[in-house]
Amino acid sequence: TIRTSAADNSWHSVTYGAGLLVAVAYSGTGNRVMTSPDGITWTSRTSAADNFWWDVVYGNGLFVAVAYGTGGNQVMTSPDGIEWTIRTSAADNQWFGVTYGNGLFVAVSGTGVGNRVMTSPDGITWTSRASASDNNWYSVTYGNGLFVAVARDGTGLNGVMTSPDGIEWTSRSAATNQWNSVTYGNSLFVAVADSGTGDRVMTSPNGADWTSRTSAADNRWYG
Repeated sequence: TIRTSAADNSWHSVTYGAGLLVAVAYSGTGNRVMTSPDGITWTSRTSAADNFWWDVVYGNGLFVAVAYGTGGNQVMTSPDGIEWTIRTSAADNQWFGVTYGNGLFVAVSGTGVGNRVMTSPDGITWTSRASASDNNWYSVTYGNGLFVAVARDGTGLNGVMTSPDGIEWTSRSAATNQWNSVTYGNSLFVAVADSGTGDRVMTSPNGADWTSRTSAADNRWYG
């Protein structure tokens, strides 16, 4: 069933926590957040800044969103999805993905030199970490005690990286596709891409060993 968004913005990510759905956008003026208790009725909220908000996650009682742009203010946090506070990112990178696991927020970016990961125990204070390689990291998830990130420009030998703690990262081999998103459920990591021929899905039981799967169609899969 189609629903009316709070504004005609470019909504890019949505998450759920504390009984609330929260979505963030990369367009709009003063209204780049919207919330809903049921997914049906949406209310505009004022983002902490009109940044290009790309991803949002909920963990440990806090909503955390990351953005790409400039100015070093590519993070915002909210305890309720309504009132948002800008935070200083660890580096002025293009942050595309954020996740929460094992008491830690972890974000990944597509730019930067030796600092394409940042971590935070509270969503407020962020520390730069060295990614396994300076790839265009686009998505990160947590499952089974492991952080797993995928890239849009891996060579096949480093299109995936994994970390048990968000700090030390290891490259993993995967099909050389433009991987846009990765998630974890039912003991399986699943990633999707917008390039490749008949192999725009891949799966892994452990984050290290990946098997190509035939996507239902060669579409540009983003989530």
